[in-house]
Amino acid sequence: MSYHQPVMLSESMQALDIKPDGVYVDLTYGGGGHAREIMKALKKGKLIAFDQDPDVRPDISDEDRFYFFRANYRFLSHFLCYLEIEAVDGIFADLGVSWHQFDEPGRGFTFRSDGPLDMRMSLHGDRSAAHLVNTLSEEQLRTIFREYGELREAGSIARAIVKARGVRPIQTTAELNKCLEGLIPAHLANRFLARVYQALRMEVNQEQKCLAEMLEQTPRWIKPGGRLVIISYHSLEDRMVKHFIRAGNVRGEVVKDLYGNPVAPFRPIGSHAVKPTEEEIAANPRARSAKLRTGERI
Repeated sequence: MSYHQPVMLSESMQALDIKPDGVYVDLTYGGGGHAREIMKALKKGKLIAFDQDPDVRPDISDEDRFYFFRANYRFLSHFLCYLEIEAVDGIFADLGVSWHQFDEPGRGFTFRSDGPLDMRMSLHGDRSAAHLVNTLSEEQLRTIFREYGELREAGSIARAIVKARGVRPIQTTAELNKCLEGLIPAHLANRFLARVYQALRMEVNQEQKCLAEMLEQTPRWIKPGGRLVIISYHSLEDRMVKHFIRAGNVRGEVVKDLYGNPVAPFRPIGSHAVKPTEEEIAANPRARSAKLRTGERI
């Protein structure tokens, strides 16, 4: 099973500022690259990891200090309560899709290979991408492509899908690609289709809703001085993370106390997001769009 190389590994560890006896959470285990590095830095501490992907197979065997839950990170509080954890020293999440999911045609995440139009991160989900494109109204589809794909052609995409499904249901990635042919010049097709698939994936998995729910739980668990470290890959997620770290909510609304002073649970570390080095991008081109943001619990 091929997973993506851990992105900004050294930068992530520096941002977490790991205490050897601390308790840490990796919300997106994936291939385990970041988790293994955290465990190396922990001498007596514990690591709690999450991943909803059924293909993930954790390879950290320290049962006394490592806990793994096959669950969406929106259930963070549920499982920390289950473990009777009072507080943690840091929470980390890499929001990128594991590349084995893109590279596996049967999961339906990529426009580059023909396969079932699925896109569910967890196979327990009840809505696939095929279900969406065949049942949602033209207006609902237009909203998804406009908001999650940031596509100016959202209306044309929605109309093309509704027209095609009127002839026969759209069940595969090749069938979806076919009905979108001609909407843009061929030399722009890859970027265009990547955004179409991103939008559908985000809707299928309710990614923004889950991210907001997870972020809103973190102040309850992170100790003062502890760190929240998030790597995002597109502007919608990065905007939510930036707003949350700066203002304490994903909308970026400034909350003030009785004296008019801004109140937020985190202090941003650094004035800008950290980006991969040119060397890392050359070695791992899929890291190009990554942005790392860190908040320190006040």
